[in-house]
Amino acid sequence: MLEIQNLTKIYEDGTLALDDVSFTVEDGEFLVVIGLSGSGKSTLLRCINRLVEPTSGRVIWDGEDITAASQEELRKIRRQIGMIFQQFNLVKRSSVMTNVLSGRLGYVNPWLSLAHQFPREERERAMHNLELVGIAGKAQNRADELSGGQQQRVGIARALMQNPKLMLADEPVASLDPATSHSVLKYIEHLNRDQGVTVLCSLHFLSLARRYGTRIIALKAGQIVFDGLPEEIDDHRFKEIYGEEAVQVEVR
Repeated sequence: MLEIQNLTKIYEDGTLALDDVSFTVEDGEFLVVIGLSGSGKSTLLRCINRLVEPTSGRVIWDGEDITAASQEELRKIRRQIGMIFQQFNLVKRSSVMTNVLSGRLGYVNPWLSLAHQFPREERERAMHNLELVGIAGKAQNRADELSGGQQQRVGIARALMQNPKLMLADEPVASLDPATSHSVLKYIEHLNRDQGVTVLCSLHFLSLARRYGTRIIALKAGQIVFDGLPEEIDDHRFKEIYGEEAVQVEVR
């Protein structure tokens, strides 16, 4: 179980990104976080694994207080938490295989990894994960030779190298076309349904959140304004979350 307790983040310029946010996530949930740009979605996900340091509050993962963990303890905790980024965060000049193997940096000898000398079993694991996301044939291509959708699949395969129990996906389809968006989200859905990985995924479009989420949390100005089932967001709640002038857009 993941527990978020009174989480607050104030940036150095005074921006209040998260304002006393609390909720729990049960094992096996596919929780989608929605809201306007600037509502606090990315900050929330990045506070969970301390890519962003919270100002106050606690994040408890399987009984461990992530917010109080030392750097050594945090490194071990992060092994269980995969992260998929909006802008892919790949080393563009490196091969797909090298990018995927980087997901094992917390597990293998650091001197060998710096020289790109990974054990055979790790390379086999990487190839298996590339097969899962349908791009094993691109293993030796440079990352910058791939389309956006293919690069995001590399990001998923890299996150899978950690054997994560929790997957954080920070607007993973924001820069992709509708068809590719569904393709990527279906891979994440597969991890959730077939491998039991708990997923927290921030999305901009409500139609995608309804399609893939088992539960939705909506943020507005850093506060939770909705927490419930996808079908409970009617037109009234939609306007509460996105504003009176907002229009629902279907991503088909």
